[in-house]
Amino acid sequence: MSAASRSENGEKPAGRFRRMLDRLSSSQQDLESEELQEDSQASGCTRICDCGDRQIVKVTGTLRTVTLRPRAGVPALEAELFDGSAALDVVWLGRRSIVGIEPGRRMIASGRIAMSHGRRVLFNPKYELRPLGQE
Repeated sequence: MSAASRSENGEKPAGRFRRMLDRLSSSQQDLESEELQEDSQASGCTRICDCGDRQIVKVTGTLRTVTLRPRAGVPALEAELFDGSAALDVVWLGRRSIVGIEPGRRMIASGRIAMSHGRRVLFNPKYELRPLGQE
């Protein structure tokens, strides 16, 4: 196929390029997930996907989002913790902010799992922020 016919068609190279980019980005996410799961296992923590309702757990992962969302008129700092297997919501009631709780930060959290609207939630957990050099 000549370069002229490729440029006339246009879609075929773009389709291949798009598939290649999708594979690269997907494999990067897979690699990060595997790394997080290995870290969870090495830390002696429970994988989030294995956590059940009302179970006392110790989990580790990376904070993906941090938001301020009032619950029943009380301020609540909510963060999504992801360990490569699943995500759970970590909620600190009565807090507007906590130094060090920010997206991209790794942490270990422990407490009792609750199920809220089909999602796993840890309310007011004990937590330990991982040193920034390990991220």
